[in-house]
Amino acid sequence: MRQAITFALFVAFTAVAAAQSPADGKWTFTMDSQMGQVAGQVDLKADGGKLTGTFTLDGGRTLQITNGTVSGSDLAFDLVRDRPSGGTMTYNMAGKLDGDTINGVARTDMGGQTVELPWVMKRVK
Repeated sequence: MRQAITFALFVAFTAVAAAQSPADGKWTFTMDSQMGQVAGQVDLKADGGKLTGTFTLDGGRTLQITNGTVSGSDLAFDLVRDRPSGGTMTYNMAGKLDGDTINGVARTDMGGQTVELPWVMKRVK
């Protein structure tokens, strides 16, 4: 009997540990930049400390999250986009999850100068 109870507790704790991360799901995204507001839909998935996902920006452009991490309520990841003039631009994204909102800052290099742009994600319900 004792082994059965121990096994049941083990299964219950394993299920809790494998439960969804608070970051998992669909989000709306907005960020104000020098070129105007950037908006889109985001799908996030955490697996342990790794964060993956996809940004689908207005206009249909899709960007994959790279180098994504999640630790507690802290998220960090990179987004790489093509520049219209050629080459790529990398945004280093860092944010903090608070319920159904993630507030963050995107850092990128523009002409040799680091630019910081605030952004927000809201959970799609």
